[in-house]
This record gives sequence, structure tokens and C-alpha cells, in this order.
Amino acid sequence: MNEFIENFAEALEKELTDIHSEDKFRDYEEWDSLVVLSVIAMIKQNYGITIPRKEFDDLLTIGDLFSFVSKNKE
Repeated sequence: MNEFIENFAEALEKELTDIHSEDKFRDYEEWDSLVVLSVIAMIKQNYGITIPRKEFDDLLTIGDLFSFVSKNKE
């Protein structure tokens, strides 16, 4: 989980200490359409997983996103 949060923070260009697994990532001030693409690309690059946009839209927290990645790792 720590590595995932580090990668997420980098994609979001946000301080690592400001990110927690229970955070609703869409509530971050930095969240916009470019960040969505950055996070999806980070997951594809680092974990080999392509998240369909519909499924991505259903995820609410960073923990949800991590769980999705964990369950679908290749």
C-alpha cells in the first residue's frame, strides 16, 4: 500500500504526507481530467493494469483503487 500511495502522490504531484488510504481522491484540490489520465497511466505503467473508465469512476477512495489494483495484478 505504501508504494501505491507514493506512486499516486507522484502522479497527483501532491505531498506524500497529505495522502491517506481513506481519502476520497476526487476531493483533492488538484483533481482534474489530466490527473485522471496521469493516475490511470501510472497504474498501467507500474502495475500492468488497464482500468476501464467506468470501473475507475466507481472507485471512491485511494484504498478502493489500491484494492482494485491488488485484485487485478497480472
